[in-house]
Amino acid sequence: MIDRFLRYVRFETTSAEDAGTTPSTPGQMTFARALEEELRGMGLEDVSLDANGYLFATLPANTTRKVPTVGFIAHLDTSPDMSGKDVNPRIVKNYQGGDIVLSASGNIVLSPLQFPELNSHIGEDLIVTDGHTLLGADDKAGIAEIISAVEYLQQHPEIEHGRIRIGFNPDEEIGLGAHKFNVKAFGCDWAYTMDGSEVGELEYENFNAAAARVTIQGRNVHPGYAKEKMLNALRIASEFVDSLPRIESPEQTEDYEGFYHPTSFNGTVDSAVVNLIIRDHDHDIFERRKAFVQRMVDRLNERYGERVASVEITDQYANMREVIEPVMYVIDIACEAMSLAGVEPRIKAIRGGTDGAQLSFKGLPCPNIFAGGMNFHSRYEYVPIQTMQKAMMTIVNIAALIAK
Repeated sequence: MIDRFLRYVRFETTSAEDAGTTPSTPGQMTFARALEEELRGMGLEDVSLDANGYLFATLPANTTRKVPTVGFIAHLDTSPDMSGKDVNPRIVKNYQGGDIVLSASGNIVLSPLQFPELNSHIGEDLIVTDGHTLLGADDKAGIAEIISAVEYLQQHPEIEHGRIRIGFNPDEEIGLGAHKFNVKAFGCDWAYTMDGSEVGELEYENFNAAAARVTIQGRNVHPGYAKEKMLNALRIASEFVDSLPRIESPEQTEDYEGFYHPTSFNGTVDSAVVNLIIRDHDHDIFERRKAFVQRMVDRLNERYGERVASVEITDQYANMREVIEPVMYVIDIACEAMSLAGVEPRIKAIRGGTDGAQLSFKGLPCPNIFAGGMNFHSRYEYVPIQTMQKAMMTIVNIAALIAK
């Protein structure tokens, strides 16, 4: 499994927003083709890679009893937040605490002072970066765990299991991973994404999410003669940002608390655009948040006596809890599988989104299980080998439990 992972992270698979293609970058397809060849070499059935970079394969059942078909899913791409080119991983064996120097020349250090969760992994073997790229455990750890679990089941025919489907998709990091995922062709009763972080994480709740684009149309005149004539779009846009409650921002919220988060601010005196995201786990509060943004825009128009401001609000994804709650046995099975792997399940809500949320609303209930990566999207990303082993065995145990 570790050899696989170290090989996978060397593929450059950074996704790109606004590319207009699927996958959004050619490296993802290169990686998918390499995985396709590997899966065929393992003797899996129904191996298919479509033109959009969605790779599916089947491990046939080894029992004649009727058993539900379960799927395991991970994504091919890595985040555009940090370079994924020329990833150079190394293993810190038997970590004994304290700082890990990632790059001496760059003075880049992975320290428990900034990342106290390192202290939970003393005595374990950590795969880290060289400080100049992300690692890619999000989600190549998940891919390595899934393929290795399938290989383990092949090597242990005494473990009864039903039909198992695996699926690897592009562009999760830019929110498009599930958009062209053919749920009918995947053909599962339910599935799990292997895309969580710390050991034991099991998630079936996520944010309701929307994006808002606020456009300000100002009126520019010569500043020397601007009195009672100029409408400075930058100032008006700043007023809008200041109207968002600071206590309800990402940096001041946790757990089930939602937020407003301005993500970009561009413009001139003549015109300006503010992009923001809106998040909340509770659907009713989420709808009130969207209405609040609309009210703040309306107030700008009232204040300036003309329609200087407009907003376009687009729903992005919804909380999958409502899909999972009627089939909570999929959570019970995952919890038992973790316990058998020596892991204490930690059910928590995702403060973000997941391909599984969109797939759940497309008819495929799909909670999220830990893959082990920590500090996603950064040069400080790392993954404990022992966590990856437990994730792999959780997959094996799920297959065995469903067969029982």
